[in-house]
Amino acid sequence: MNENAASTAPPVDRKTTSRDWRDIYAGRLAITDLLVLIWVVFGVQILWFGLDTADLAFRGSTMGLGLNYTAVSVILIASWMTMLGVYGSRGYRVLGTGPDEYKLIANSSLRLFGLLAIVAYLFHIDVARGYILIAFPMGLIVLVFSRWIWRQWLVVQRLRGRFTSRVLLVGSRISASRVNRELSRLPGAGYLVVGVCVPNGFPGDFLPDTQIPVLGDIDSLQAALGAVDADTVVVTSSAELSPIRMRELSWSLEPGKHHLVVAPSLTDIGGPRIHTRPVAGLPLIHVETPRYEGLTQFAKRAFDLIGSGLLIVAVSPLLILISAVIGLCRSGPVLFRQERVGINGNHFIMFKFRSMVVGAESGLEKLREQQESEGNSVLFKLKGDPRVTLIGGYLRRFSLDELPQLFNVLAGKMSLVGPRPPLEIEVDQYEIHVHRRFLVKPGITGLWQVSGRSNLSWEDSVRLDLYYVENWSITGDLIILWRTARAVLIRDGAY
Repeated sequence: MNENAASTAPPVDRKTTSRDWRDIYAGRLAITDLLVLIWVVFGVQILWFGLDTADLAFRGSTMGLGLNYTAVSVILIASWMTMLGVYGSRGYRVLGTGPDEYKLIANSSLRLFGLLAIVAYLFHIDVARGYILIAFPMGLIVLVFSRWIWRQWLVVQRLRGRFTSRVLLVGSRISASRVNRELSRLPGAGYLVVGVCVPNGFPGDFLPDTQIPVLGDIDSLQAALGAVDADTVVVTSSAELSPIRMRELSWSLEPGKHHLVVAPSLTDIGGPRIHTRPVAGLPLIHVETPRYEGLTQFAKRAFDLIGSGLLIVAVSPLLILISAVIGLCRSGPVLFRQERVGINGNHFIMFKFRSMVVGAESGLEKLREQQESEGNSVLFKLKGDPRVTLIGGYLRRFSLDELPQLFNVLAGKMSLVGPRPPLEIEVDQYEIHVHRRFLVKPGITGLWQVSGRSNLSWEDSVRLDLYYVENWSITGDLIILWRTARAVLIRDGAY
């Protein structure tokens, strides 16, 4: 996505402007949540008790409570809906991107059932365990799935210019260009830049390399808000704004209609590493330094061991079949072994199914001279590479040639998820900051795999790899593995 993306978005539908889209969308989520919980909870009740119902009873007593499970289901649904609302799972700040929405659903559900367990224990109430043990996970799974469906719909709407926050950038031209560039990378996040106010700016000018209009200087903010119907002011740099001027800016915005956002000079920092702490009236932003030792390293290795072991067992018939087909084709050894650079710059031998003719590496320089790389300036990737065998083309199309790397993971040389394992010739071209990718093990898949693979520019490949190194987590690995399956099926960038 280029920098013009924000300026070329379709016009916003005034019926769903940023003034009311949050309430509209939250209302739709509430209706869906209610329907999901009714379907799950009453479905579990019918599954467990049949069409007949039973009364709750005190433990050790034959007396009923006068409360049957239909009433319990209604109370459970109402309580669940309340918890989802109290914990802000429908708040506009968590909708559309990131895992926070799903985390809030899980946290509110866990606390609800924990509270129910405490109440049942204190009042000696016998609740059918099967009813609870099925309703809780089923409700959680279906809630998350329904929110995921809504998120896909929301992203599509935002790409059409609807359900977005109309953003006015305030700051220097350089910082405004930087923030616009970062926001345009992810239009599904819902920030549509519609104008900028910069020092010494005058109407009729544009932000460099875009069609985003300059609406005046910083003193023209109020007029600019009305001119482009913006609802969100993003301060991109504070050098032009004194603390007093910033305070006046916040006071000048209409509560409930306008939102003020301050964008610090931080990029590619994961949310869990950032903590805001007000101290003496200063909103201090704490950025945790990433660690790659101790418990973190142990958790990563355990995840890789269990995951690679299970996958090897699961795909073993496929491994045998591919080995047999390559052997019958007589295109050379079944496995292709190549030296790659791994964690801390150490070299290791990486395994792949052979997808090229024997001696393919000797013809690499000739191809570099004859044809331009289809990938980027450092990684040589060529569509229609003449060195790829017939069976190799099919293996590459579905990334099946990379399956033997599971044994590299099992041996501790690679990880299931991580930066791409580079060749020594590629490392020789790295800038100093790119060497940070060697702080973790290279991976079979990674952010580069699920974000375009060989279609990415070198700068984007580096940015994604370094983002992963700085923000690794087990949850992030699971998300990347899930997205990898989709990327493999789409086959975009696989050649």
